[in-house]
Amino acid sequence: MDVVGGTSDFELKFLDYSPPAEAEQQAPSSFEEGADFLDAYSKAVTNVVAKVGPAVVSIRVKKKASDRSRRWPNEGEGSASGVVIAPDGYIVTNSHVVEGAGDIEVSLPDGSSHNARLVGQDLATDLALVSVPGSGLPIARLGDSDKLRVGQLVIAIGNPLGFQSTVTAGVVSALGRSLRSRSGRLIENIIQTDAALNPGNSGGPLVDSRGLVVGINTAIIQFAQGICFSIPVNTLRWVVSLLIREGKVTRGYLGISGQMVPLPVRVVRYYRLKNETGVQVMGVAPNSPAQAAGLREGDVIISLGQEPVAGIDDVHRMLTRDVIGKKLDMVVLRDFTTRLEMTVTPVEYQE
Repeated sequence: MDVVGGTSDFELKFLDYSPPAEAEQQAPSSFEEGADFLDAYSKAVTNVVAKVGPAVVSIRVKKKASDRSRRWPNEGEGSASGVVIAPDGYIVTNSHVVEGAGDIEVSLPDGSSHNARLVGQDLATDLALVSVPGSGLPIARLGDSDKLRVGQLVIAIGNPLGFQSTVTAGVVSALGRSLRSRSGRLIENIIQTDAALNPGNSGGPLVDSRGLVVGINTAIIQFAQGICFSIPVNTLRWVVSLLIREGKVTRGYLGISGQMVPLPVRVVRYYRLKNETGVQVMGVAPNSPAQAAGLREGDVIISLGQEPVAGIDDVHRMLTRDVIGKKLDMVVLRDFTTRLEMTVTPVEYQE
């Protein structure tokens, strides 16, 4: 054995960094790949917040005394969220946020506060529109909820439990859900997400990775984790346009509940249909126009008023005040084997 100060027939190698072989240099480690992925994810979220955050507002509502005693005995005030969609002060939030409101105060991200005016609300979709004085306000751009895919990244921005400008991220967990509104009517085509929501997030935007609003956050399942719901932005588009023009949504009523379903390829080809989806009837209300027309549970509506039907929103768009009391042609598939032509006469929907 060699002793200190003597000679050695080997060279001492310290455990120091040494350049890897050329092939190893070109192949990134799994750690580096993971770091790059997380960095891209972080940038996507921060970019979205920078784009949309300035358009997200806090809404504080004081309920009317009569409503507090009759319907909200323990709620004198409430806070929620909203999103500016037009530079002249139009703000979207939930109907349940402003229902029975006496005073509505909106706080903008710049720290200013304004008394807001209720333009209109629609209990059937849990959407409401308020306005504040001003011009040149920062706005959020609207996307297309029909292009959403399960697993897609989404970001929720709002003011839960009074914590201003809170951001959470998750994925689209499911599409086409149904949710019963406070009016008792089913809201169709709901987006389910696991982006964490809490009381106060109501009315805030659900945004995709490009910074486009794809939904309005509306509800959670109490005592559950990661099950949250948003109204799709394509429903928001037509509801808001009616609220601006008329202050309310007057709609026709067929008396059905339904959901979008894919059509078998052979059926689409055989009947030469324009769409690959339709609306399957899940229930028919007694003494309703749908029952009078002969519609049954399980039927799939593919056309209404001579317009093709691909989803629930198509049916909603047809049931405007203009069709109330008028006969509409309706085409349905029964058991996917029989094509039936019917006539249905919508009546005015009563809240």
